[in-house]
Amino acid sequence: MSTLSWERARALAAAHACPPAPADLPLPEVYGCRLAEPLRALVPVPGTDVSAMDGYAICGPPPWRLVGRVLAGGAAHPSLADGEAVEIATGAPVPAGAMAVLPYEIADADGQWVKGSAETGRHIRRRGEDVPQDAVVLGAGTVVTPAVLGLAAGLGHDRLRVLRKPAVSVLVTGDEVVFAGLPAPGRVRDAIGPMLPGLVEHAGGRLLGVTRLPDSEHVLREALAGRGVDQDASPGEGHSMGRGLGQEVGERADVVVVCGASSKGPADHLRSVLQGAEVLVDGVAVRPGHPQLLARLTSGAMLVGLPGNPFAALGAALTLLVPLLGGPYRGESSTLAGPVRAHPRDTRLVPVRRSGKGAVPVGHDRPGSLWGAALAEALAAVPPGWCGGPVELIELP
Repeated sequence: MSTLSWERARALAAAHACPPAPADLPLPEVYGCRLAEPLRALVPVPGTDVSAMDGYAICGPPPWRLVGRVLAGGAAHPSLADGEAVEIATGAPVPAGAMAVLPYEIADADGQWVKGSAETGRHIRRRGEDVPQDAVVLGAGTVVTPAVLGLAAGLGHDRLRVLRKPAVSVLVTGDEVVFAGLPAPGRVRDAIGPMLPGLVEHAGGRLLGVTRLPDSEHVLREALAGRGVDQDASPGEGHSMGRGLGQEVGERADVVVVCGASSKGPADHLRSVLQGAEVLVDGVAVRPGHPQLLARLTSGAMLVGLPGNPFAALGAALTLLVPLLGGPYRGESSTLAGPVRAHPRDTRLVPVRRSGKGAVPVGHDRPGSLWGAALAEALAAVPPGWCGGPVELIELP
């Protein structure tokens, strides 16, 4: 399979984006999902006539004799007759017969009597005034934000039918990779594993977990075949078969991300274990991030292979993983306000910050360093042979 252009690879990944599946989920699990059906009010809001102020519910002309008190959450007071009033809290049910609520601030209370002037109907929220029962308040496709969660709960919902986010499992490979502390000579800290959860969330996916694997064709084959490896196994510590990763990857994950095994070196085993898989992308004409891979596993899950250098992995993830998860695309372009050397054959991804003069390259863009990406707001996609003019900007999370 020949190397694809950067534009073609992104388009192919987007064309194979995971179709969202409807699911009925509890409210704590639906943040960021889209509604699969319109959101309806199961109850009216407010559920009964309630006071909008702290004060006195009154009936008839003044003065009014105090005959009781009503608090929020308490039982409604019996019907008021002319000349009667009850002290009432905000949100408390208004007694039948009440013509208005007189706030404390404008009431003249003296012992058992209250005086003042009130407009009929003032400071009473009527049943269903904000939201009538059975009203459609949001349409299908609405993103579930914190406000939507609060609205749904207030309308009586414990669960919502939403389009479930694609589930992503991450496998980080490498005998040289350490996951805590200071790396010894010849070892490196894992920078890709900590980067991917936020990237997955930004793209609209949900992370099932990050698993560490040694550079072993056998272990990688076992993980992808479905027999599992110990999620706590670090390189050199061995592994155990039969623990839930294989099931998670083969059955639960919509997308499997393999980090650090996508090149063609002696320790890169990804291609050799993909028997039966449909390889859609095997190399992209982009720098950094050329050795990236997209395949459909026999289980139906999609697999994204990322290179082991951190900035190269980020570029590859923005090329294949983000479009595959249906991630955001702004279609922004800008001129470059600084010198950039184009590659003769490949697209270059250059970290930039926006300015009034255009996108300013921030430097520090070697494949093994995320320094430039951490300084940047976007990556400028500089086409092969570029000699000036606007370039596309890829938003960084």
